[in-house]
Amino acid sequence: MNFKSIFKNSFLEAFAQNEVAAGEVVVVLMFTCIISLYIFLVYRMITRKTFYSKNFNISLAALALITSIVILTVQSNIVLSLGMVGALSIVRFRTAIKDPMDLVFLFWSISVGIACGAGMLEIAVIGSLILTALIFVLDKLPMAKAAMILVISAQTGKERTAQITELVKKHSRYYKVKSRNITGDQLDMVMELWAAQEEELTEELAALSGVHSVSLMSHDGEVTF
Repeated sequence: MNFKSIFKNSFLEAFAQNEVAAGEVVVVLMFTCIISLYIFLVYRMITRKTFYSKNFNISLAALALITSIVILTVQSNIVLSLGMVGALSIVRFRTAIKDPMDLVFLFWSISVGIACGAGMLEIAVIGSLILTALIFVLDKLPMAKAAMILVISAQTGKERTAQITELVKKHSRYYKVKSRNITGDQLDMVMELWAAQEEELTEELAALSGVHSVSLMSHDGEVTF
């Protein structure tokens, strides 16, 4: 037996397969499922999307369980883990993440799967609770206020435009004209503003001569400081 064979045998013996008890696997997967359901509920409560994606939420729960299974398999055999790393390296995810919060929940789900698969259940539970508290606290902090969108349709005229601007300035701390479109004798104006008294603003604008319609809308997008 040459040196190469001796080195190969000693390497394989050093990293021989470590059997994982069936009871340990059941406990780990059970805890992973419980935390996955918890992530599922938190995502459903925190999301404010107009179109809630149930499929994405289900994928968060499934991703934690899949990651836990992979970690359990990898820690049982070092040789198998090297092959699995090579197999997983060919996977490419090309779906763009539009909402940064979706990316946070993806990393949260993967981290829970890794922690549970490695047997660190306390880290998975405590980390999930702390992360949930952090998300909800930061979400409720009044850091900034979303501006309102005012849409006005009226007849053209410098005097009428000045009256509209004067009323908006009277009831708003901040305003900015986003667009002004003139078609014949028709003026369509879109403004971004912070209105302290929204009802009074819309009523006074609608009462102006030559104003056809007034719409004041809110949005959940980017806010203006």
